[in-house]
Amino acid sequence: MAGDLRIVLDGLAFPEGPRWRDGELYFSDMHAHEVVAVRPDGARRTVFRHDGPVSGLGWLPDGRMLVVSMEDMRLLRLEADGRAVVHADLSGVATINANDMVVDARGRAYVGNFGFDLHAGAQPAPARLARVDPDGSVHEAAADMMFPNGCVITPDGATLVVGESWGGRLTAFDIGPDGALSNRRVWAQMDGGAIPDGICLDAEGAIWVASPPTNEAVRVHEGGRVSARVKAERGVYACMLGGAERRTLFLCTADQSDPAACAANRTGRIEAIEVDIPGAGLP
Repeated sequence: MAGDLRIVLDGLAFPEGPRWRDGELYFSDMHAHEVVAVRPDGARRTVFRHDGPVSGLGWLPDGRMLVVSMEDMRLLRLEADGRAVVHADLSGVATINANDMVVDARGRAYVGNFGFDLHAGAQPAPARLARVDPDGSVHEAAADMMFPNGCVITPDGATLVVGESWGGRLTAFDIGPDGALSNRRVWAQMDGGAIPDGICLDAEGAIWVASPPTNEAVRVHEGGRVSARVKAERGVYACMLGGAERRTLFLCTADQSDPAACAANRTGRIEAIEVDIPGAGLP
């Protein structure tokens, strides 16, 4: 790694779901109800405004953007003319607050959800991971997941890894030709109080894991070995490798996740640091 963390953009409510595309970092400012794109120099633009919180982002093969609408548990599709239409209704699989997702090269989306009312202090409960095919049909991809959150797909398209926040682990699946998941296994168990939130994959097959309670992003290898840590002053909720060579690790940071407080205080940031190994795979 080179240098220290630097602030790319501040004044955000609660940044989440970062994605690097065409020279910009896209992310959801969840509790500001908008999708934002920012260049490495800090120049920002608003991509989409919604009437509720937004989370996971991705793109169909034809370039149309998909956006998770959390509270009504719908996957939205942004048309070329800027209209947002319902791509899929996730409520048959998701139980509460659809969340992060990854979209594969064929346009299939894997979408997690909370599984319980986190902000009301409910007891953790298992959730089901949804798979949305390009035609908008919704299928159960996996069950009994403890807060399926950030997810990545390996460059060969053969493996999906999902962060189970309340399980404290990264869980891997084989991806079949039809998108069905099989061969479920623990890819890495987190330790030291780390809780996986957003994740991203690098070219050596390691995964950067954002861990809010420990104020860091951790580089983890299959089996659980940790090879690097980036410490922040506040909670790190998501991460993404981007920049011209995908060697910039962008972090979504905030001092808390309460929706009302985040919207009022707007202390969220996009921060960044240079790393040695570039990003790979999806998102």
